[in-house]
Amino acid sequence: MDELTGGNWPADGGLIPIERVPGVRLPAVAAAADFAVLPVGAVEWHGPHLPLGTDLILAEGFAGESAGGHRGVLFPAVAYTACPGQTRPWPGTVAIRPEVAVGYLCDVLEGIVAAGFPRLLVVNGHDANMSTVRAAMEWVSGRRRASLLLVNWFQLVTPAETTELYGDRPARGHGGAYETSGVLGFDPGAVRLDAVDDLPPRPKLSTGHPYVLVESRPDPWAGWSGHVSMATEPIGGRVRELAGTRLREVVDAWLAAPLPGPPGAGPAGTDAATVTGLEEES
Repeated sequence: MDELTGGNWPADGGLIPIERVPGVRLPAVAAAADFAVLPVGAVEWHGPHLPLGTDLILAEGFAGESAGGHRGVLFPAVAYTACPGQTRPWPGTVAIRPEVAVGYLCDVLEGIVAAGFPRLLVVNGHDANMSTVRAAMEWVSGRRRASLLLVNWFQLVTPAETTELYGDRPARGHGGAYETSGVLGFDPGAVRLDAVDDLPPRPKLSTGHPYVLVESRPDPWAGWSGHVSMATEPIGGRVRELAGTRLREVVDAWLAAPLPGPPGAGPAGTDAATVTGLEEES
């Protein structure tokens, strides 16, 4: 029986896949693990040049680089999630309703915590997941003792750094040069740079204030937009290196902090888990 099948880590840490941990070994693996990690992506149109599993490739790729010298347990990725109206009509997008996504994620996250992993890292590859995963995390944290960390790979490289990589032309749009480079960093054979010409994205609003703008169909838009010609394999390697390093730094800081206490008291000093009728498992 090899190390991974037996549920044992190499001497320098790393990740072992939960699907290869025998049930008899689960208590020992959970007790020895520093954290569990769950990639969350989507099956979504990103243009003719990128695979429909772009967000999964990125979430699973960076999740695989999250451990550093720590001992982590990798759970299978969440593939089907809510998708925005801008991509739902395009071919290959498989979208589920936001309310279904939140309920599903609540069950998945709570199941992982209940299996003995109070520290859970969610590595996200799909921007629309940020709100649904956050809602599910808040729900689980009120029911079980847990430290739930959500990291979006897209934000690990700063806009200033992408300007250094690509110049002044916008690179960070859906299916644009930055996301394309990320896929090139993990799976260059999945990218078809020759399948499209650049589709310059709509300029951002001329305001220095933060905002969220949701539109049915921006112009120009083909389910994606961007200066794809700026994406290259060397830049993809740099994106992977930068974001992977930042992710491990976040994980290091997270694991250095103590675990929280159990959920707070409910009405009249009653434990919150008792109020819901769900005692926390030991």
